[in-house]
Order: sequence, then C-alpha cells, then structure tokens
Amino acid sequence: MTRFDTVRVAAIQATPVILDADASVDKAIALLGNAADAGVQLAVFPETFVSLYPSNSWAKQAAGFAGFDELWERMWDSSLDVPGPLVDRLADACRRHQIHCAIGVNERESERPGSLYNTLLLIGPDGLLSKHRKLMPTHHERLFHGVGAGDDLQVADTPIGRIGGLICWENRMPMARYAVYQHGPQIWVAPTADDEDGWVASMRHIAIESGAFVVSVPQYIPRSAFPDDFPVPLPDVEEFNRGGALIAEPSDGELLAGPLYGEEGMVVADCDLRAGLHAKRFFDAVGHYGREDVLATPSLVPAAVDADDGS
Repeated sequence: MTRFDTVRVAAIQATPVILDADASVDKAIALLGNAADAGVQLAVFPETFVSLYPSNSWAKQAAGFAGFDELWERMWDSSLDVPGPLVDRLADACRRHQIHCAIGVNERESERPGSLYNTLLLIGPDGLLSKHRKLMPTHHERLFHGVGAGDDLQVADTPIGRIGGLICWENRMPMARYAVYQHGPQIWVAPTADDEDGWVASMRHIAIESGAFVVSVPQYIPRSAFPDDFPVPLPDVEEFNRGGALIAEPSDGELLAGPLYGEEGMVVADCDLRAGLHAKRFFDAVGHYGREDVLATPSLVPAAVDADDGS
C-alpha cells in the first residue's frame, strides 16, 4: 500500500575526490552519517559523484584520438562495479544509519572491460534497490559514456515512498519522464551537472508535471578539486560547476530549499507526500490528463495520402 508520510529529504551538494573512487565513497559515507544525524531519510548526491564528471570545459578535447588514454584508464580505475564492493560499503552505511541514498556513479563492467556508463543508484538499508543507466549521454559525454538500454525506467517502492527520477538532461526527454511517471513516483531525484538558471525552471516544472517532490543536485566543482597530476590540461577558470541544489514541491513548483550556489552544502526539506496526492486531483499526467487513447505515438503520424485519389 502506498504511504503518504512526511519524509525528510536532502540534496547533498558535495565535490567528489576526483579520480579516487574509494575516497569519494568515504566522503559519501561520512556525509550520509551527517544527514542521518539531521533526521534525513533520503539523501541525494550529484551526477557521477564517484568520481568524475567529464565537463565540457575540458572533456571536449577528447574528440581527438590522441592524448586521453591516461585519463580514460584512470577513469576506469576510479569507477565501480554494480554490484560490487564499493556499492556494498554504501549499502552498509545506509543500513547503519537507516537512510536511503541516491548517488551518481561512473559504472564499469570488470568482467567485460570497456565502456563506462553514467549510472544512478538507489540504495537503502536493505541494499541496492535500483540502477539506472543514462539513456543518452549529452554531446561531449558521448566520448566517455555508453548509452543506457532503457529497461530500467522504474520506481522503487520503499518504506519512505515511491522514488524515481532521471539523470541530468534525461529530465528534458518527455517520453522518458512519462515512462517513469507511469510508475507513480512520489519523490523525483535529479542528479545533474547543469548549473544554469533554466535548470531551476525545469525542476519546478517537473515537480508540477509529475506530482512529486523533486530533489535536484548539480555538482559543485572548484578548480582546487582537481589533483595536481590530472592528466589533461584544464582551462584557466576557478569554478567548473557552481552547484544549485534545490528541493521543489508538487502543487505549484515552489522551492522548499535552495538553490545553493558556490559552495558545498546540504539543503533539507520535510516533504508531506499527501501534497502530491492533492496535486493530482487537479492534474495527473498519467491519469485523467494522460489521454493515451488519442495521444499515443502512432496517432500522431499523418495518414498516407493516395496519389491516385485526387486529393
């Protein structure tokens, strides 16, 4: 039975320990403890927090064939297997703190060395609950990440509510959103690298459209986060991602917390899940506003015109 409790959620805007998966997981575990001490029941981390996002400001150079082998190898070394020992450590922390965690990672397949995947994990006190691979890496990301299969667009029914979501610009994909909406999310998680003002508008819209509370966590990446031996040149900027963590509610997209810019930090809100049920009395994207009977894709394709019928 779906529950309508009040759930304390947190968007944890943290900087990874770049190219160090173990240290990034250590940091996530410490932050989960801090969140649990604050009464948080669901903590959401940024996209590819473990342990590097290929930022457009430097990653586009990889479009050339030469010069990125060392970075690629170190990205592989600092990625994780799912399931695997680093996931087990995160699950153990969730069990000890009785907390749920959504976290972005670079996923590898050690039994088949090759492509990496931009993956969102949902972990709870009982272990790994779901894994979603990003459907379509954006532009320069395609130089590093494979495409997701799309068979994992789901919602996890947990003791704190029905949790679903998408990664970064997947949230711009109407059909992907609708696929998840069909499973009735009450809390929508959106780890991202987008720190633009327009992203805030998108998150407010999705809260209204989905009838779910939205927890969005961009990255905050200062230049000082990069190790001295980072193997590719960086542009002369002091901040690669400025953050913007926020939590939005479903009735009119009001921001309950954030956006937080220019620093690491945690924004927290108490989410009464009844608000999503109330919002769907007016607008239910899959229910009375779904109208798949007339809006299904085949009906949008114009009928072929017979060249001999005189029309």
